[in-house]
Amino acid sequence: MDGGQSSGAQAVLRGRCEGAQRTSSNMIRIFISSSFTDMSIERKVLLEKAYPQVRSFCRSLGLVFEVVDLNWGIRTFPYGDHEVSEIFLQEIQMSQKVSAGPAFVGLLGNQYGHRPLPRLIPEKQFEVLLSTLSKNPESVQQLQEWFRKDNNSVPPTYVLQPVTARFPHYNDLRPEVTKLHDDDLLSWRVTESQLLQLLRSAAAEAETAGDITAKQKQLFYSSGEMSPAWTCPQACPFGPGGLTFPASHSVTERALEEGVWKDNCQMSALLFVREIPRQRMKDGSKRLAKFMDLTADGLLDAEAQEFLTGLKSRLYATSKKILNLHCVELNSGSIDPKRKEHAQYLDSICQQFISQMTIRISEAVKLAGEDRKKIWGSTEENEEEFDWVVEEARQHTIMAAELSNSLQGRDGLLGKICLAMWESTLVHHGPLVVHGAAGMGKTTLLCKLAQEMQDVLEAKAVLVIRLLAANHPQRPNINHVLNSVCLQVCLACGLAPRPLMSVSSHLELQRLFQNILEKVSQQGNTLLLILDSLEQLADQHQAHQLRWLPTDVPPNVHLLVSMETTSEAFASMRLRLGTAGNVFEVERLSRDEGQQIMESHLQVAKRTLTREQKDAVLQSFYASGSPLHLQLILSAAKNWSSFTPPTELLLGFSSEEVMSQLLLKLEEKHGKELVGRALGCIVLARRGLMEAELRDVMSLDDDVISEVYRYSLPPTPSLIRMPPVLWARLKRDLRDQLEVQWTDGVAMLAFSSRLLSEVVKARYLTPERRGRTHRILAEYFLGRWSGRLKPVALPGLTLLLSDRKVPPQPLWFAPGLANVRKLQELPYHLLHAGLWEELRQEVVGSAEWLYCQSRVCGVSSLISDLDQCSQYMDCCETGLVHEALVLMKPSLDILSGHMDRSVFYSELLARLSSLASTSRTVIGQLCSQCDDWLQTCPEPVLIPRSSFLQQPGGALQHTLTAPHGGVLCLAVGAAVQLLVTGSAGGVVAVWSLLDKHLLQVLEGPSAAILSVKIIESSAHCLSLAADGSLRGWSLKSGQQLFCIQEAGPAGSAPSSVSLQVSDQLLFVHTWMQVKVWKLDGTEIHREDISLVLGVLGNFVVSLHDSDRVRIFDPVTGTQTMVRLTRNLTPVVSVTSPKRGSLFVVSDDGFLHQISRTGQQTITEFPLLPSLFSASEDEKILIAGRERTLSLFRIGSDSVDGFLELQHDDEVLSACVSPDGRRVVSGAADQLIRIWSVTTGHLVDTLCGCNAPVTALMLYDHFVVSASSAADSVQLWSLTYDPSHKPLPHIPAGSAHSAVTRDGDQVFYVRHQTQREVLSWNNRTGSVSERLPVSAEVSCLELAQQKRLLLCGLRSGTVLIYPLALPQETLCIPPPEGLAPVLCLALGSQESLLAVAHWDTLRLFQVATRDGFPAVEGPLATAPLLHAPPSHMALLPHRRLLYGTAGGEVKLHDFGAGAGADLQPHSSGITCVTASNWGTHALVGSQDATLRLWALDPVALDHTMEYQGLFFQGVLCAAFADSDRFVFTGSQDQTVKVWDVASGKLLCVQFVYSPVVRMLTFRNGFVGLTLQGCVVQEAFRCPDRVDPDHNPLRNMKARYRVTSREKGGAGRSDLQGFDPAQISLNLVSMLSSKPSSACVLL
Repeated sequence: MDGGQSSGAQAVLRGRCEGAQRTSSNMIRIFISSSFTDMSIERKVLLEKAYPQVRSFCRSLGLVFEVVDLNWGIRTFPYGDHEVSEIFLQEIQMSQKVSAGPAFVGLLGNQYGHRPLPRLIPEKQFEVLLSTLSKNPESVQQLQEWFRKDNNSVPPTYVLQPVTARFPHYNDLRPEVTKLHDDDLLSWRVTESQLLQLLRSAAAEAETAGDITAKQKQLFYSSGEMSPAWTCPQACPFGPGGLTFPASHSVTERALEEGVWKDNCQMSALLFVREIPRQRMKDGSKRLAKFMDLTADGLLDAEAQEFLTGLKSRLYATSKKILNLHCVELNSGSIDPKRKEHAQYLDSICQQFISQMTIRISEAVKLAGEDRKKIWGSTEENEEEFDWVVEEARQHTIMAAELSNSLQGRDGLLGKICLAMWESTLVHHGPLVVHGAAGMGKTTLLCKLAQEMQDVLEAKAVLVIRLLAANHPQRPNINHVLNSVCLQVCLACGLAPRPLMSVSSHLELQRLFQNILEKVSQQGNTLLLILDSLEQLADQHQAHQLRWLPTDVPPNVHLLVSMETTSEAFASMRLRLGTAGNVFEVERLSRDEGQQIMESHLQVAKRTLTREQKDAVLQSFYASGSPLHLQLILSAAKNWSSFTPPTELLLGFSSEEVMSQLLLKLEEKHGKELVGRALGCIVLARRGLMEAELRDVMSLDDDVISEVYRYSLPPTPSLIRMPPVLWARLKRDLRDQLEVQWTDGVAMLAFSSRLLSEVVKARYLTPERRGRTHRILAEYFLGRWSGRLKPVALPGLTLLLSDRKVPPQPLWFAPGLANVRKLQELPYHLLHAGLWEELRQEVVGSAEWLYCQSRVCGVSSLISDLDQCSQYMDCCETGLVHEALVLMKPSLDILSGHMDRSVFYSELLARLSSLASTSRTVIGQLCSQCDDWLQTCPEPVLIPRSSFLQQPGGALQHTLTAPHGGVLCLAVGAAVQLLVTGSAGGVVAVWSLLDKHLLQVLEGPSAAILSVKIIESSAHCLSLAADGSLRGWSLKSGQQLFCIQEAGPAGSAPSSVSLQVSDQLLFVHTWMQVKVWKLDGTEIHREDISLVLGVLGNFVVSLHDSDRVRIFDPVTGTQTMVRLTRNLTPVVSVTSPKRGSLFVVSDDGFLHQISRTGQQTITEFPLLPSLFSASEDEKILIAGRERTLSLFRIGSDSVDGFLELQHDDEVLSACVSPDGRRVVSGAADQLIRIWSVTTGHLVDTLCGCNAPVTALMLYDHFVVSASSAADSVQLWSLTYDPSHKPLPHIPAGSAHSAVTRDGDQVFYVRHQTQREVLSWNNRTGSVSERLPVSAEVSCLELAQQKRLLLCGLRSGTVLIYPLALPQETLCIPPPEGLAPVLCLALGSQESLLAVAHWDTLRLFQVATRDGFPAVEGPLATAPLLHAPPSHMALLPHRRLLYGTAGGEVKLHDFGAGAGADLQPHSSGITCVTASNWGTHALVGSQDATLRLWALDPVALDHTMEYQGLFFQGVLCAAFADSDRFVFTGSQDQTVKVWDVASGKLLCVQFVYSPVVRMLTFRNGFVGLTLQGCVVQEAFRCPDRVDPDHNPLRNMKARYRVTSREKGGAGRSDLQGFDPAQISLNLVSMLSSKPSSACVLL
């Protein structure tokens, strides 16, 4: 979002309601209007043939298609509550409001339809009619029996009573009362006709008497040309509350009026009219009953036909553009789809519906244009980077504005909060906290405050509001909340949002949040930030402890939060604020406040209540004083009439009671199964349900279907669905309890109250019903029953197979357009339904699913789903897939989730392939899918052939990245479950061992942290730094408690100073000094001593005159002198507090054990250790020196060695398990070894540290490791599954290395000073051989064909080891002057060897004699008169191409004895490689410039310049077997593939570590990374690459190619390419999407 963003978006970001219109809809919602039976065949055909095609078309555009046909599934409207017209009109209005295109389809045949009596007649109008019938008491009595006056209506209204009030069996479909039911049906038809005639006659007499006008009388008579103005209540001739339609109008005509003529809706409507031209009365009324209107006595209704004729005439006159007319002859009184002419008619309707609907939808989409920036479910990057922030801000602003209108009262509390805000505007202050019980109206209060503050604050002020309970039952993640808030504030206040792109941890986000508040304050802008319902946050990152919430808010910033009084969040808030905070309680409402709210609520609804009803409401409400309780009662009270019996009033003394009574009444009216299942589905749906989804799911629920058709068969037994009108009626009764949540332009159903969700769960969702509902939802989103027959057992029938007409659920609706709802819901329901096999097949084991969900919903969503699956499923492979995605998350985050499928599959394969053979069910299937897709990928792609990226499983469970440099010290607090680390950058980090998150970063010291200690009793920690400071910290708040400067000598090393803690004292000592403080930092003693040996409890033990030991108590000042039996010159010491002893190793090879009481023993000690410590139980001494770790058992009066453990490199750290059964050691070879103390056997080796292991601790079956050379702490499980253990690789950062062509063997030199070459077996993960050398190694090369290892030494010697007989070493002696070997190069046939020294180039021949290698020469020698080579390649015809560290490029011809200069580079040459066939050579440099040279003749073909974000240099290269391509490895941790002919970049792959060696192998390459991993990849390139192929769409980088014209001149397709300019724009590139142009030249 840049400065060009729209004013509307700016208004939204600033929290202004006027800019917060709803986003454009992504829904097409069609209401189908028709009579019940007349057009049933047409509706059925449309359902079967037309709707699926239109749905597919809509899905391909990212639209939801929904059809509402309230006449489906029922033969007549069997409900006697007279709400049919209102329900139809509400659904039409909803379609018009929601639909982004067409909204109404009218089907009109030869049936006019039912003409219901008006349900409501205004008092004045009805009494005029009664007065005209005064001479006919029976008629008056009949009208008064059926219409009762409701004085609760304002103004009063006469209400038509339910049919069942007089005919109780009208709705009763039980078989045993069939006759009574039929009698009541007939009786009501007669009564309805009589009532209509009475109303008509009364209207006629009233007109004659002049009491009403002719227009008013006409409402009871005919269709005619009714004035459109009469269709709204305000314009009705009878005034407000009058008839909205003529009483003689059928439901069909009323629907057409609303859907076609009202407000000029024709452009969103379609009409289909059917005529039967030769219909004859002689066909008989019974035969035509399905197509014609009949009177109550079974005769054709002439009046209805007259109305129908008038209606059609009006349609023909006004709606020709949207009308489709069909003429069809009946066959035996019906339409038979099997007859040709009827089939053609039905097919014509379908084709017209499909074509016209798709045209209308296409036009609507085109018209929406810019409003549809993001197509729902699209993987295309057609959305502005921060549009999601604008949309989120819009949703919360709209919700807040709507909620604010419902607040009544609370003026005093609002005033107090506003006053507190005003008083704190110009000073630092704490957050304002609003709390109260659930349902007390905290959210409404904050929304009202936000609305009023908009009028008070200046125009530049910014309001940010987040209603955290808005999307219940989802709980928002605190990181997402902070991220979105920070972005909104930045965009609204003109701050750069770019730093958010680099935030990688919760703590960094927390600090960024606080920094942004400070910046806004410094700008002088006013910011009001409202966070409602903090208790609704997901408890990730310990969000409820509110460490993320600043307690010091800067001026001009107001932070207002709310939470429930009983929540953990409020308890945490109290602890953090203490008594100083501004805390406001939302208390219960008084009776007077309740009465005021009630009167206001009823006034808005144009209702009132009788005195008794009002008293009942207030009495019930006063029991709780809760606004939510009162709101629920008033929601029901709006429907009470003045004659409603007290027993039917919906009351209760709590919100839960009211809700329970509401549900009970709904069950009585609509059926228990329907109510329970519908509401249960809404509760259990993860993201809510669309209405179309709910109707589909209910249609799949056999219990609902059985209840619906309990006493009657469905109209079409082969096609069964829940009649949509059932849900429409239930929704109408739940209108105050349901809300529509708009997400991505789609309307989702959700409950308006969390409390109702809880009541529904308790009432309907028993464990068995919950599981069954999850199963139905899972099967729906699986698409299991789409196009299949589902069995159902209906009463009186055997098992019935029927089509439920639910839509298919593919993963992709169209290429690049995903099924978002399936992604959101399916994993959750499969898991909770226990459908684990389907979960494995459809989700966990589907590479396509993993890619699709990570791309569309975000990798965090996918990881969360897999995490839940791994917790519940008995499938270890699921956990491995989850871990693999966690490992992939950083690269996905960098790309904002926009990772191509080829890159996603390649990385998945590179992490999992080694597990495929042992984990075949899921991982084997995944790897096979990835490989199959990559093999057929239409673009150039690298296909992994080994697991060269960190694989899941194994012992390594967590890597905690510590801030600011290598970790020098660590401490674990088991009781407080915290890990504290000290870094070389002077920072103390505090981690939670529960969730492995960084909690605190404690800054202050200016130098490295040498030691940290945890004081668990007080939840404090201590840190001693190299600047001499000793600091105390609170682990809970992160506050510094005290700081003691000069506690230790500045510039100390960790080994030279010690921090010790006793129960009462703190000690800091070096060999020559000790200082002592109380735990609060009060100094009590300091002393310079000849030699400090250690601290025992509260005693300091020191050495005097090499033969006396002083034991000194700094508290009392007492001391004891002990004379030693043998002089002591200490080397290292360790204390044993439990034993009260000190162990000191002297330089003469003895171990002195000195007790606190002065007792001493002396034992011979075999080594002078560099590592010396004691086990936790103080029974074992650990001593390490060089490659040996020795263990000694501590006896009462002796120390006996019992174990020596040999390592491959220097031992740096060790510890013993608490049970004394295992010892864990860390070494310089980057391995952690676990040994059995009992047998001394090596139990396990842990690989993956990637740095020397300098610190180790054991904690709860975990090994905690750290390195002074790495900024991370690693946690290793001791109980992991060894079958998933990754093979070790060579140490990271090895000085020199070489790899065989098959990748099975690696040769390396660990340190530059090391005088041996190690041979590593990559198949076993171990050292197979050690090859000693006579001097330091300067370079390594492998002759792949001749199987020779060549070692260049700093002595100038070249050693050649035959790999078959490595002990038979060949030697090329050094030249005169013993100049060191700089680099080696072999010819393509390995018959020639070039050796470069500081001052000389030499050429040798490598031959084979008697099966043994031999070296002849030098064949030629060339002096170097310029800078020595840094890299070189031996070309055909004894030519040598080499480059220097200064960027020079030389070509030397040994045959001619001459050289030539080629075009130099601007930086040092890092790579020179010759092609396999000797036609080309590649030269690369530190600035990522590559030059591809043709060799015969020598000419520069291409210059390839690549510019990424960081670390550009080319490190290695290899030509493909065919020389068509060249592979390069770079500092930016990528492998690139270039086309030799054109110089174009074909493919880029991120491999997480720079590739330092590379050679061609089997249509690909084998490489070796700096981390020590062997990379094996195949390259697949189609014969023709798409000209629009963009290899950098997954990278934030650019490149260009400058090529030589055929005539010899250089050519570049891009002018002004300036790598320096790219460098200046690196930061902006971070915040931009990958370029589609990618500067491909």
